[in-house]
This record gives sequence, C-alpha cells and structure tokens, in this order.
Amino acid sequence: MKPLRKKRLFIILGILAGVGIAVALALSALQQNINLFYSPTQIANGEVPENTRIRAGGMVKEGSLTRSADSLTVRFVATDFAQEVTVEYRGILPDLFREGQGIVALGTLNADGVLIADEVLAKHDEKYMPPEVTKALQDSGQSKPMPSNPMPPKEGY
Repeated sequence: MKPLRKKRLFIILGILAGVGIAVALALSALQQNINLFYSPTQIANGEVPENTRIRAGGMVKEGSLTRSADSLTVRFVATDFAQEVTVEYRGILPDLFREGQGIVALGTLNADGVLIADEVLAKHDEKYMPPEVTKALQDSGQSKPMPSNPMPPKEGY
C-alpha cells in the first residue's frame, strides 16, 4: 500500500472512531437523564425499575397531607383512583399544590414503596392537568378526557 493511501486510511479510521465514541457518550448521557412516567397502578404492580429516578403522578388524595412539625418534610398520597402511592417530599411545596389536585412528583422509590421525591410539580390553573396524569386517570376509567388546550380560542384575531 502506498504511503498516501495508508495515511488517508488512518485518518478515516480515526474520524470514524471519534464519531463512534462521541455517539456512545451522548447516548449514555441521554439514557441517564430519562425520567419515565409511572402511574400509581404501575408502581403498585411493581413495574418500576429499582434505583431509577422516575416521574409519578396522580391526584392528591383528600385528607392525606401530613406535615412534619420540626422540618419541611411532607407526606401525601397520590392516587389514580385504582391504586395509591405515598410520596415523601422535603422542601417547600408549589403554591398551587393542594389536596384533590393533579401533581407530578420526581424521585426514587424506596424499599417500602414510598416515593422519595426531590421535586413536586403542581398544575398551573384550575383546568389544566399534566398529560401523563390525564392519561393515567383515563386508563383507570376515573376521569373524562380533558382537552390539551383548555382555554377557548380568542375571537377577533
């Protein structure tokens, strides 16, 4: 093989190896940042992988909210009206958080089946519900379908 061809071959192989390493690193980083959504029914059925950060959502069960007297720890029950999951959160809850409303909690499931949340998200108005929570409630047969855009179109535009 001529020296020029040999040099070109090594350059092409080096570029291919670099692209391969970059793609592998990008896929690894993306896979670690994926937070899959699970309903309380899926959590109760054991479909959640262990030691994985997940998103769980449902309606906050009426009368389930308990606050610690000496810390910012809060416990409540999220339900899809078929199953329930206890959520424990340490921090300040969003202003729109209340019982009977839809929430999404991000965290990991412990050995006792309690979701230890590091973030709690509440809906932003009285008609909106996160799409995952809406679908989970529809799948359990407990809720009517909600429009994706609950606000009526403005006229005159």
